[in-house]
Amino acid sequence: MATDLEIMIHAKSYLDKLANGINPLTDQMLPESDIVNQVRISRCLFYVSDVLRQVIEKGGLKKTPKGPQPPFALTPEQIDRFQFFESPIHVTAIAERLNFLREDEHMRRLSHRSITDFLEREGFLTSYTDTAGAHKRKPTDQGLALGISVEMRDGYKGPYTVILYDQNAQQYILDHLDEIAEINRTKGKSQKDSAPDQAERIDPETGEIIRG
Repeated sequence: MATDLEIMIHAKSYLDKLANGINPLTDQMLPESDIVNQVRISRCLFYVSDVLRQVIEKGGLKKTPKGPQPPFALTPEQIDRFQFFESPIHVTAIAERLNFLREDEHMRRLSHRSITDFLEREGFLTSYTDTAGAHKRKPTDQGLALGISVEMRDGYKGPYTVILYDQNAQQYILDHLDEIAEINRTKGKSQKDSAPDQAERIDPETGEIIRG
């Protein structure tokens, strides 16, 4: 019987082929009109494949032992292994990539909210309430200069905006990771935040949070 790790490796090979427009069962190129050749689908497959790669490199999924969790922290060597997203990306994807760098799987996860809380504290983001009464953030002029941008997209529920971070903004986050980790530690005293909110799903293409 195949191990979980072997199944992951096999699944990743299928994803890689599909992302490159290849039928994994026949190794033949799929027609250009096939749905997997649509840019958004291809990006999604590449994203999931990269997540699997990182899990495989860590030896697969591991059970979290019971007991107190040490606070999130990365060594300079671990931070140096961060792979920058070439295109501007949502902060959730940045947080997830940082969490993959943890060598201690029992360690508390870094919340994407700790990153945005820090950036708002430093004046790169500002909070506002939209016409529907929802609490949202947007980049300030200082944030725009750093490399934080807003993009309008069409979703299944209609148009929505997403905040994206380019490589310069990603570097700023890495440069201030100790301060962000302290916010993450402090938040943990008042609320459970070791895993993503159960009411949230994440768009694997953009990292956008989908509530509901």
